[in-house]
Amino acid sequence: MSVDEIFYPFERLLEVTILGRRVHMPEKNSILRGLQQLNMGGISASDLCWNGDCLNCLVKLRNGSGEKTVIACRTEVSQGMEILELPPAIDIFRNSRDDFGASI
Repeated sequence: MSVDEIFYPFERLLEVTILGRRVHMPEKNSILRGLQQLNMGGISASDLCWNGDCLNCLVKLRNGSGEKTVIACRTEVSQGMEILELPPAIDIFRNSRDDFGASI
């Protein structure tokens, strides 16, 4: 499966901070698809339903001065987003890649 078949069409990558690390994710895509872009094999092999039913993709975001938990497969990535916590099913920094190829 090629990258073009997985992601919604996008023109630019957005800067996002995950657990204190700056990464880039494709605009117009869910957080989960962005995480998949960072670690294709790790996310694709995880126990995730991709439709929000399993809730295995809950992430915690910074929301102003507080925090907010969202379903990563149903929440679109945004410029400057800060992801504070990932679920156990998602380990993106082991053998991960950024910008569709550059190691992070």
